[in-house]
Parts: sequence; C-alpha cells; structure tokens
Amino acid sequence: MTIRVLLADDQALLRATFRILIDSCADLEVVAEASDGAEAVELTRAHHPDIVLMDIRMPGTDGLTATAQLCADPDLSATRVLILTTFETEDYVAQALRAGASGFLGKDVTADTLLAGLRTVASGEALLSPGATRSLITRFLLAPAPDSHLAPPERLADLTVREREVMALAAEGRSNTEIAEDLTLSPLTVRTHIHRAMTKLNARDRAQLVVIAYQTGLVRAAPPTV
Repeated sequence: MTIRVLLADDQALLRATFRILIDSCADLEVVAEASDGAEAVELTRAHHPDIVLMDIRMPGTDGLTATAQLCADPDLSATRVLILTTFETEDYVAQALRAGASGFLGKDVTADTLLAGLRTVASGEALLSPGATRSLITRFLLAPAPDSHLAPPERLADLTVREREVMALAAEGRSNTEIAEDLTLSPLTVRTHIHRAMTKLNARDRAQLVVIAYQTGLVRAAPPTV
C-alpha cells in the first residue's frame, strides 16, 4: 500500500528536495504541496493524504494552527501530521502534541530517518526525535494550554486493568516489545491492548494516547532535574 504524503513548507527548494526523496520510494508518494498553513488545510481536505509533513514557521497560518485545524476535522481522522522543523524547542513539541500531531522531527535528520519516520507515523505509532527528550515533553504536557482543561480520570473508566497498564508503559516511552517483556505478553497482544485503548478513548494514534495518559493522571512526569 502506498503512503500518500502532502508537503507543507514555505521553502520551495526544500519541498522539491523532499518530493524527490519521497517519490524515490516505492511505498511513498507526494500527492500535493502547500506553501503555508492555510493552503495545507485546503489541500488536505481535497486530497485526504495519509500524512501531512508540516513545517511550523510559515507565513500567514502557521503549522501548529494548521495542525490543530486538521486534527479537529472529523473528515480527516485518517490523516496524520508529522511536524518537521528547524525550531525544535520544548514549547513547540508540547504545542504540536496538544494540537494532535503524531510526530516531531528536526530538519537536521538524515534522509533515512525521515523516510522511516513517515512509515512509523503512517502505521499509527508516535514519533519523537531524540532532541525532544521524554522528561521535557511530559513536564510540558502536565501544564494544559490556557484554553483547555485536564481530562478527567473518569475518561479511563472503560479501560480494563491490563489496558491501563499497557497504556501507562506506552506513555513512559516503552516500545511494544519492551512492554511485552515487562508484562510477560506477546508483542501482538500488547498491540491489541494499545488499539483497544485508542478505540475506547477515541485517540487517533499512539501520540494522542500518550497525551491522554498524562492529562488524566494515569502517568506522572518525573520531577525536573537540576
């Protein structure tokens, strides 16, 4: 199955470079290009790509605003957003995750890492670059945006005990294989629990499941180190 990608970046040369790289892969295809956030939203609604590769700083509507609009659109529930930006700051990571992004990479990544990232996000997994450290992400997620509220713990009521266990370990950054080893389960069983939790919580992907885990208090962030 071909993964359909929409490119959103205000630099035409970068878009051209990404297009050549992505179209060189048999399982990836660029279906459209946007030079700003508003155009990205318009073209995503027209083409329904699997992934939008989104820059943050663009003229007019920025990438974070566009990401929030795309992720809030029920008609685009199958489209995921992978943020790719030069400005890999903790605040941007937190805003991107709150907006609904499934992944976050710096523009200094290698070509292989970018291609692997697209495939990872397309499969429904969360993707965070090494520069976006776990402790910083979790601390920022604990502080809700000014216009939002923490999700109530009651939201987890429909989850089984095992689904909560698996969800908590996933929120701590464990892979399915690591969770399977910790709980003496098979990786396939872990994946099943993850998907059931996502379905019950109406989470579009693993990244959103992690956000819910912290916002409901299922997982607590480690205190900042000095």
